[in-house]
Amino acid sequence: MELFGQNAEFKLDVLREIGNIGAGNAATALSRLLDKRVNMKVPTVSVLPFEQIADRVGGAETVVVAVYLRVVGDAPGNMFFIMSLEQANRLLNVLLGMEDVKGPGYTEMELSTLCEIGNILGGSYLTSLADLTGMRLTPTVPSVAVDMAGAILGYGLLQFGTMGDDALLIDTTFFEGDRQAEGHFFFIPDPDAFPRLFHSLGVPME
Repeated sequence: MELFGQNAEFKLDVLREIGNIGAGNAATALSRLLDKRVNMKVPTVSVLPFEQIADRVGGAETVVVAVYLRVVGDAPGNMFFIMSLEQANRLLNVLLGMEDVKGPGYTEMELSTLCEIGNILGGSYLTSLADLTGMRLTPTVPSVAVDMAGAILGYGLLQFGTMGDDALLIDTTFFEGDRQAEGHFFFIPDPDAFPRLFHSLGVPME
């Protein structure tokens, strides 16, 4: 949080607005994809050090479902949508009405569905960020994995090189009727990318 300096709360407010807009876009996109109304609660937005990501999703050895992709353009970085197995199972039940889904042995269709949900969510948040900043931000083709959280983050490091020190965390909850499921969306800008984003938003770094 040191990078936020004296304007920390103002910068967080800007990031929260991006999260709110992205959540609305994601709910609309998922509703169209599934031909049913999907709502999303107002997300909780925060910034945390990269090394705390695994702890936030249950620990480095916790098996999770993760959709990950690279962001290229004016503020490159890495994106992860991470869910516990319980929440991933619940998400498939809530959105697709699948019964008795039990990870981690997901079928190809179930993994494809989870990957597409992560892709829609990441794309929605990225679009809202690009619209507000006027920056060119393009996602690569997403991948999905079921593995320990530490292994997934380590693979991201191997694939994409050095991660930024801080991650934008958006806790997301989907619901349909009285059923709901949740996941954690992380955007980890490359070193020096956060200042570029804030500059584009007209927010002073000091």
